[in-house]
Amino acid sequence: MSPYALVRPFLFALDAEHAHELTLRLLAIGDSLGLPLSSPVTGKPIEVMGLRFPNRVGLAAGLDKNGTAIDGLSRLGFGFLEVGTVTPRPQPGNPKPRLFRLPEHEAIINRMGFNNEGIDALRGRLALVRYRGILGINIGKNFDTPIERAVDDYLLCLDKAYPLASYITVNISSPNTKNLRQLQGVSELDALLGALKARQTALADMHGKYVPLALKIAPDLDSGQIANIADALRRHRIDAVIATNTTLGREGVEKSPLAAEAGGLSGSPLFEKSTAVIRSLAQGLAGELPIIAAGGITSGKRARAKLEAGAALVQIYSGLIYRGPQLVAECIEATSI
Repeated sequence: MSPYALVRPFLFALDAEHAHELTLRLLAIGDSLGLPLSSPVTGKPIEVMGLRFPNRVGLAAGLDKNGTAIDGLSRLGFGFLEVGTVTPRPQPGNPKPRLFRLPEHEAIINRMGFNNEGIDALRGRLALVRYRGILGINIGKNFDTPIERAVDDYLLCLDKAYPLASYITVNISSPNTKNLRQLQGVSELDALLGALKARQTALADMHGKYVPLALKIAPDLDSGQIANIADALRRHRIDAVIATNTTLGREGVEKSPLAAEAGGLSGSPLFEKSTAVIRSLAQGLAGELPIIAAGGITSGKRARAKLEAGAALVQIYSGLIYRGPQLVAECIEATSI
């Protein structure tokens, strides 16, 4: 039995958000004490977005929004880490309770609402971390910023994150910020990506380095919407796309007593839907930019399936809650191709 299998019942006896916060604190403490947090696994390096990843398996945004456990998380074997979502100003997020486990389905429902300490607090914390691997910073808009002014929030975060990030993810797909997914519409997306690409070019000149941009999209899209997004990504020369965020659907968990809870569903039930989006994107993008897969990866076999659908890299989060650090090693082995 793995060490995590022994600890998990204690964590699952706690409120989900309390357990989440405790886990981050324990990771930080374990790192500070130099405790072994996982068995080292050697993956196969790969170049994506002009960056050299030591392996294909990353941590998805959402687990460490404020960058409080980066050094501890880095010792679990990940090839890259993504922190956030972070917004220009601190915000508390939605009222609690807002995070729910569905253990019988290896699933999670959350309506966190971009709760975070703000981009300035993250910048201060990143100045203190020892981690020098690939770090993505996931950016979003504040809940009270009108949707027609969302671009201002993204540009502000881009400016502040740029010097510290290996790549920056633009999150327009959380279901828990009102109207955010409107930005996936044709005209809205075109305006946003145009502004971001222009600013990226200016920042590259200013800082003397090129920091790639990735766009994170929803799984709740039809084929026409996916095709339009693929066209926009290619037209604006965005560096990567992350597919996908959580779903508003409840396929596979309909009989759960928690199915009626508002929020995005992640974990095992999301696997098929998110993988279908990857296949459609791969067809629409025709290899012009890489796909980073997220959604329902609870085993090495599922991580490999994401690559077979067209992804270059994978990210895990909910699967880590259920399987623990051994999932990282399993996925690295399965994707070392």
